[in-house]
Amino acid sequence: MRLRLGLHDAAPSVSLSSLVALASFFAPGVSAAKAGTFDIVAHTQVSAMMMFLGNTDKVYILDKAQGNAAQINGHSAWGSVYDLNTNTVTLMDIQTNTFCSSGSHLPNGTFSVFGGNSAVAIGGGNGNDNGWDSVLQDFDGSRAIRLLSPCTTNEDFTQPECQWFDQPGNTALQIQDQRWYSSAEALADGTIVLLGGFTGGGYILRNYPNTNPFAGASLTYEYYPNTVKMTPQNVSFLVETSGLNAYPHMFLMASGKMFVQANVSTILWDVQNNLETPLPPMPHNVVRVYPASGATAMLPMTPANNWTQTIIFCGGSNMTDEEWGDFAYPFVNTWDVPASNDCQMITPEGDGVYHQLDDMPEGRTMGQFIILPTGKLLVVNGGLNGTAGYGRNNSITPPDEMPFQESFASGPVGTPAMFDPQASSGSQWTNEGFDTSPIARLYHSSALLLPDGGVLIAGSNPNLDVNTTAVTFGTEYRAEKFYPPYFSAATRPAPQGVPSNLTYGGPSFDITIPASSYAGSGNTAAESAQVNVIRPGWTTHGMNMGQRFLQLNNTYTVNSDSSITLHVAQMPPNANIFQPGPAFIFVVVNDIPSNATYAIVGSGQIEPQTISAIAELPVSVQLNSATGSGSNAGTDTKTSSGTTTSHLGLIIGVAAGGAALALLALGVGICITRRRNAKRRAAIAASRVANMNAAGIMGAGSSPYASVPTRTPESQSQVFLPQGHRQNQGSDWGSVAGTDTDSAIWEAHAQTHAPAMSGFRQQPYRDEPQQYQQQHYQQQQYQQQQYQPGY
Repeated sequence: MRLRLGLHDAAPSVSLSSLVALASFFAPGVSAAKAGTFDIVAHTQVSAMMMFLGNTDKVYILDKAQGNAAQINGHSAWGSVYDLNTNTVTLMDIQTNTFCSSGSHLPNGTFSVFGGNSAVAIGGGNGNDNGWDSVLQDFDGSRAIRLLSPCTTNEDFTQPECQWFDQPGNTALQIQDQRWYSSAEALADGTIVLLGGFTGGGYILRNYPNTNPFAGASLTYEYYPNTVKMTPQNVSFLVETSGLNAYPHMFLMASGKMFVQANVSTILWDVQNNLETPLPPMPHNVVRVYPASGATAMLPMTPANNWTQTIIFCGGSNMTDEEWGDFAYPFVNTWDVPASNDCQMITPEGDGVYHQLDDMPEGRTMGQFIILPTGKLLVVNGGLNGTAGYGRNNSITPPDEMPFQESFASGPVGTPAMFDPQASSGSQWTNEGFDTSPIARLYHSSALLLPDGGVLIAGSNPNLDVNTTAVTFGTEYRAEKFYPPYFSAATRPAPQGVPSNLTYGGPSFDITIPASSYAGSGNTAAESAQVNVIRPGWTTHGMNMGQRFLQLNNTYTVNSDSSITLHVAQMPPNANIFQPGPAFIFVVVNDIPSNATYAIVGSGQIEPQTISAIAELPVSVQLNSATGSGSNAGTDTKTSSGTTTSHLGLIIGVAAGGAALALLALGVGICITRRRNAKRRAAIAASRVANMNAAGIMGAGSSPYASVPTRTPESQSQVFLPQGHRQNQGSDWGSVAGTDTDSAIWEAHAQTHAPAMSGFRQQPYRDEPQQYQQQHYQQQQYQQQQYQPGY
């Protein structure tokens, strides 16, 4: 078996044995890593359309049901798990088709995957036996719920909780509406909101002209678990944004409302009452959702910016409405259309308007933001031209003239770029010193932050099924690891006492940083130290659903043995800004992160979380004679971006026999320049908070995590978990209200274009009984106003 590089027809081939040998050479602990470079670390056996980090040991990988050569239980596999300690990959059996699902974490660390495609056959056609294909052995996944409790290295995948819990036909493991390309976002009690998606169709979620937005669409939302027994409810915003609203962007806000963005529209959404507050439209008419697929993330929430929630959007496409086409295909040669390089940010519960950021170094469609432990954002993957999606042809180019075969994108972008949220306008982006990967990462590629701070990049398959040799951009099984700049450090922080559980408020805790794990002045290291809680999220289609970065508040004591004790506050007392569930704690010193510690935030249960007062931290204490014995050889230890000053209290120099007042003066003399720099870095974040204060969102000096109501279900039953993790077994885990109203008809337009839609889902769409309603969607006339974006 040989694998193509996937860039050009003339690209060289490499053997699987060569890849395995190369992967073993770059096993953990080998000091070959160099900042800014890529290594091939694994052969994933299934193409990585979806990934999530289960713990510090394993990454779980999902593909669509397709003809992968790897076999499990007598059929092609579309699931695997990558062991980070050994760089080995083990196949996992999944029964339902996970093609273009959504996913999220549960409070106890279990992950759930929702919906997907109907059963398909080899080659991408329909399954041959009423919801099941006898060759692929895949079942209809459009309503499936799949659960997995991640394993540790010591477990051998023989226990039920080490495998996917996926039971076709089990109504307790089914969502109510069919959802293909839906989004998932957790609430403060751990309940997951599922929004939107296809029920049938192809390229985008509409016919053209768009006379019936409900055709082929689930323009609804529902809960998992459905403890409130609510049937799916129509969402007016999804009607308004039809049909560029597949994989809508969702972020839970501090107030408990959702920020939602699709097409070029934006709202704040009161989920519990299904009420919408319009926000301004996306500037420059740039579409960010699939298939434009711009890079999107919530910027780091830090004490310096008062844990303000700001969303960034970069890239995507500004094709015209007609060019986007319909279910069947685009109405333009997308591969000739340059992707956008435009970047915008919005603080939804601040001033609520978009602000211009520096453009990316190049345009990208299918770019993806990964939040690094230092607080900078890395954008990876994507193409210079076109969109996500694939097909045998479009409205003007027949199959035998498609220049990139089934791919709707071209020009792979192999060089990462890094965005610094603290940098001033004109200097926010850099790719200096970054290598360029030769592997095309286009449609169905994915990326994920690893526990050592590296970035795993995998997948790419803009093809109806597996194709490794006959196309420009082949099916990819090679997984790469990218090493951000801090990998040039010879010493990484080795914190002691990092907790495995965090609460919302409550008593503080201490973390010790030995002198051997940092270099230079102890005072400088202590000032720079951060404790950052990161949820890498569940990744697919250029998104990381649930990705968050929150810096905990801390003070410090520099000890006589040059070790540093960090006094760390718990999570801010509002579960809306960082929902309960799994997370990874990084301790960062001099812009160099430690390896992550796995932790559970909150109670581990689906329930209103306990909110406590934040404990007061002791003042910080310096020691001028303290010096770390580690080495930062080859590392630029400037703390220009990841070390915003966030420590409370006075800085007091302490030395044996010295007077506190005199030593305070010495400490000020040593630190004054560094503090001035930190104040300048914090000015940008402070201005955003000032905007919120001016808008009346927060009172002066207040925080966005003031007491807010949380969703309390009418009955609190437990989520159904794999064997060994089940709780409250007498509960009605999966019962839901509502009935299936599927119709057996396609509209004439879809039937006309059926041959062109091969490989896309071709099954009846949901014939919604509700009429096209807009009386509850009172769109403010923002388009009549002039917005002057500015950073």
